Amino acid sequence: MFLLSCYLNNAATTWPKPEGVARAMADFLLRGGANLARGAAARRDLETMGLVGDVRERLALFFGGHAKADPRYVTFTSNVTEALNVVLKGFLKPTMKVVTTSMEHNAVIRPLRSLEEEGLFVAVLPCDGTGRLDPALLEEELGKGGDLVVFSHASNLCGTVQDLEALAGICRRHAVPLVVDAAQTAGLLPLDVSSLGLAALCFTGHKGLLGPQGTGGIVWRPDFAEACRPLIEGGTGSRSHEERQPAMLPDKFESGTPNLPGLAGLAAALTWLEEQGIDRIREKEEALGERLLEGLRRLPGVTLYGPSGMEGRLPVFALNLEKIDNGTLAAELADRWGIETRPGLHCAPLAHRTVGSFPQGALRLSPGYFNSDEDIDSCLEALSELAR
Repeated sequence: MFLLSCYLNNAATTWPKPEGVARAMADFLLRGGANLARGAAARRDLETMGLVGDVRERLALFFGGHAKADPRYVTFTSNVTEALNVVLKGFLKPTMKVVTTSMEHNAVIRPLRSLEEEGLFVAVLPCDGTGRLDPALLEEELGKGGDLVVFSHASNLCGTVQDLEALAGICRRHAVPLVVDAAQTAGLLPLDVSSLGLAALCFTGHKGLLGPQGTGGIVWRPDFAEACRPLIEGGTGSRSHEERQPAMLPDKFESGTPNLPGLAGLAAALTWLEEQGIDRIREKEEALGERLLEGLRRLPGVTLYGPSGMEGRLPVFALNLEKIDNGTLAAELADRWGIETRPGLHCAPLAHRTVGSFPQGALRLSPGYFNSDEDIDSCLEALSELAR
């Protein structure tokens, strides 16, 4: 059996998970297992309701800043892509104008392009070669009007973090709702939906939150949630006598059975995060990133994309080596050294065009909290040999 020696693909999904995550999921299936609001209020039914309510409240605290966010306005989805689709397709209508950036993941761009075919106007603001948006460009664009702004807090390609506070302030001044894709930053950087005035924060559970795949959600501003139509309608376990979708939250956006084992795992991950503290986690990841970046700079024939240092970025690095296709490079690292990375276009062709790595793509290295200095050194040694 092949033994993995080094996992450096945490931007795709963090691994390993805290030990309690898998145990919590197994315990739910083995000892709990009741559906949500579809029972006779037996003990197991109430335990499931308690689990879901607990996760909802903890996420409201985690993202809302000391209970500023009402837990009813936390909607569960299966991932951040679904969350963005719920928000964008629930709010945007033909003839509206939406503003986004040239660093977006397809989770943002593809829904917008689909809506564009129905009459939506999409303005894509250019970022610089490091992937950063100049706030002055957003100020100028919103001066010409706009109905919604949506962008990724940090790039999944090269880790560039946008100046969210400045950009959110511009949106507030122009009274334009702001939707943030926090796929890469939720769990790593502090986020306060209320103080930033966000209309919606879309997050996934399986990256920085260290939970299982199949979990994610939306933290809504109440007035914005009221303005959005539900993407999916059906059984909610509530108001079963009515043939119309309930308007109350969380039911409005949560039809069907949620990923209950996944939410049990996410609850365990939140407990671990609360015990460790995201500042401690970020400090270790930044140190690993600094070590990796310093070594990459010394390698011959390496082209690095994104910011030149660790300031204003996550430890997510995109690179190419001269005369080696990045897909071949990833295969060599995996087959010969057991190092897992991610080559290609990373579901972000606009971002690759922006930083100059389109159409060939790049190799992405993304260490996480459970990596070690030895992992980084092993990767650098392997890359050094391949570069030679």
